Amino acid sequence: MVALDPTPRPLDHLALRGAGNAPALVLKDRVLTYRELEERTAGLAAWLRGAIPETGGRVASWLAKTETACLLPLACARAGLVHVPINPLLKRAQVAHILADSGASLLIGTEARLASLEGDDLPESCSAMGEKDLALALQAVDERLDPSQANVDDLAAILYTSGSTGRPKGVMLSHANMWLGAVSVAHYLELASDDVTQAVLPLSFDYGQNQLLSTWYAGGSVVPLDYLFPKDVAKACARHGVTTLAAVPPLWTQLTEIDWPIEAVASMRRLTNSGGALTPRLIDALAGIFPDSDIYPMYGLTEAFRSTYLPPDLVADHPTSMGRAIPFAEVLVIDDDGRQTADGQEGELVHCGPLVAQGYWQDRARTAERFRPAPQSSEYGGTAVWSGDRVIRDADGLLYFAGRRDAMIKTSGNRVSPQEIEDAALASGFAREAVALGVTDDRLGQAIHLVVRGDPADEVALAKHLSGELPNFMQPRAFHWREAMPKNPNGKVDRVALQLEIAQEALA
Repeated sequence: MVALDPTPRPLDHLALRGAGNAPALVLKDRVLTYRELEERTAGLAAWLRGAIPETGGRVASWLAKTETACLLPLACARAGLVHVPINPLLKRAQVAHILADSGASLLIGTEARLASLEGDDLPESCSAMGEKDLALALQAVDERLDPSQANVDDLAAILYTSGSTGRPKGVMLSHANMWLGAVSVAHYLELASDDVTQAVLPLSFDYGQNQLLSTWYAGGSVVPLDYLFPKDVAKACARHGVTTLAAVPPLWTQLTEIDWPIEAVASMRRLTNSGGALTPRLIDALAGIFPDSDIYPMYGLTEAFRSTYLPPDLVADHPTSMGRAIPFAEVLVIDDDGRQTADGQEGELVHCGPLVAQGYWQDRARTAERFRPAPQSSEYGGTAVWSGDRVIRDADGLLYFAGRRDAMIKTSGNRVSPQEIEDAALASGFAREAVALGVTDDRLGQAIHLVVRGDPADEVALAKHLSGELPNFMQPRAFHWREAMPKNPNGKVDRVALQLEIAQEALA
């Protein structure tokens, strides 16, 4: 088990953690040792420094899990720049928003993704470079940047996440946020230098990016994988002797429905979950396939990285619990009067401590809503993340999820803004009113249903428009057409009534 060192360091120092000849990154066609990881990080950082001399400049990436995508978090940090990873599943409209909002100076992407951009999608102040052109440019770079001496409170990354209203917002993470997140996870997962982590989650997510960072902190190796089918995950686990696999509930559901090679089961030490709750049935299925592997249910939010985990020895007796606070996190349950709740009493989960992010990029209003002074009972004090999630703490200190205040849809491990879907539907011209709702689904967590006031004959055209504007995980599972929307006494669409109505229709 790695030591729980509370002293953060510049993020790029993670490239120095492992033994020089030990494998750090296992790619399709080669393996980078820690010595090579450090050398490539130093070279890429030197090129970035030459391309963007402004300290704090933003570098966006829109990539699959390639070498470049894996190195950019460290290389940007070393060059004094801020990394803005973009989910590869997003479409051009969302990418254009992120580029404009972040003020990115450079977008590095695959040639196909860059070719999908239109008109003014790429701001005038932002240049674009294909990954192949970058590789050629790096061949001519002889300079190497030494490990940085950055202030650990400096901004290192902006991760864009959906909110309940409007377009994605950028969560600002410092070197310290990301370093201590890596230390915390490596410690409680008991990662070691001989661990092999299969990275299947998008590197644009804090959970996905931590697959790299926590493993490198422990000196282990990472195997990035862009998979097409669940069986690809199982085969890769067997091929590489994977010991650690992280996923979200919809993917776990798929992974429990396939045959697992004996080699993959034998090497697996731990399974970790976030992005939605594991059901008791799913836990039983995983335990049946991996009887000798530890299962770690976890809860997190990008604004504070991760808040809780349930130790494996408690999973069987408390399968629905979120667990307790992870190292470096203080998690409080606060009532409407600002006081800590009694055991068994529902309250809001409030996260305090050094994992709390720096707020939302250039958005003081929304920052003020979510990032507020810590409760008086906090040992850390300072700024806390008021999650909006309602939880209950039992007499043993274990937390249980009770619900959310906002209208976010949680589907396939993604937090989706209803308004973003609704705006796209209204922009199509085929909807006069639109309401996006999440309906409980065994495989997805929640399936997206779109209630539309308009002509049902336009459904095919509306679906085609949405498929071109929104990523796959935002596509509605079903359309419900209405001549009129129910309204509440204030004249607004009654979302609660619609939610109940659509849920009943889904069960029928």
